[in-house]
Amino acid sequence: MDEYPEPVHDPADGALDPRAELSEFLRTRRARLKPEDVGLPDFGRYRRVPGLRREELAQLAGVSVGYYTRLEQGNGRHVSAEVLDAIARALRLSDAEHAHLSHLAKPKQKKKPAGRTQRVRGSLRTLLDTMEGGPAILVGRRGDILAWNRMAAAVFGDWAELPEQERNWARLVFLRPEYRDLFVDWEHKANDVVSQLRMDAGSHPNDPRLSALVGELSVKSEEFRRLWAAHDVKDKCHGIQRLHHPLVGELDLRLESFHLADDHEQTLATYHAEPGSPSAEALRLLASWGTDATRAGAGMPPARTA
Repeated sequence: MDEYPEPVHDPADGALDPRAELSEFLRTRRARLKPEDVGLPDFGRYRRVPGLRREELAQLAGVSVGYYTRLEQGNGRHVSAEVLDAIARALRLSDAEHAHLSHLAKPKQKKKPAGRTQRVRGSLRTLLDTMEGGPAILVGRRGDILAWNRMAAAVFGDWAELPEQERNWARLVFLRPEYRDLFVDWEHKANDVVSQLRMDAGSHPNDPRLSALVGELSVKSEEFRRLWAAHDVKDKCHGIQRLHHPLVGELDLRLESFHLADDHEQTLATYHAEPGSPSAEALRLLASWGTDATRAGAGMPPARTA
């Protein structure tokens, strides 16, 4: 039952075909589940596909095999929210994955053009400037870095020295070697960046700038291609960020992020250290060093990528 033709999608061409995205997302989620994970018998060597078969998933979701097959082939235009909920439960999707599935299967018409310029309110810039205890960054769609405070520049590098189009988390993480040295667990950070980019792709499949970004990174980074093909999605809003700063050494910072009430496509990310910790003292030193710390940032004054 798994020999149906699938929509073809080459990430290197930069095209984000919603049908292919839906098909690949469902197949990768199905492939990660084993029969024993969901209480089904495993016939061992007789299984020809990784993970669950389509008919097994359809049984768990309470839909016909033909219906689920059409959905996995990217034909989700008329699928109901109730069916998507049942499939999400059968696939054991996280909240972020469930939302991503809904965006792919039933894309909503956006009131704002997908490729529009992202603007920052003046009061937000003022707010960032007043946040002196730790890095604070305003991040937009595609991981674009829209605004930041002085401590963010001291910790992550002075993005003002970069052309605007290069102020993007994905480009920094995958194309600039100094950021491999900055993040202690670079692979984890890279996965977070790609997972968030996947969420954006599900919500904005027709964004030409996002398509161009995916195409560029797919050509230039084998690691990006590998992570992009996994179709993992994640909406990270808090956690620990471990860094190795060239001036002060190890930094353990707590990340808290918040979507803006009037623009959910912009997120305010803040970082702070535990009071009295070595990381708190390191941030205090960076703040006292001013411009020198800002220029050190991620290890050196930012250099242009090839």
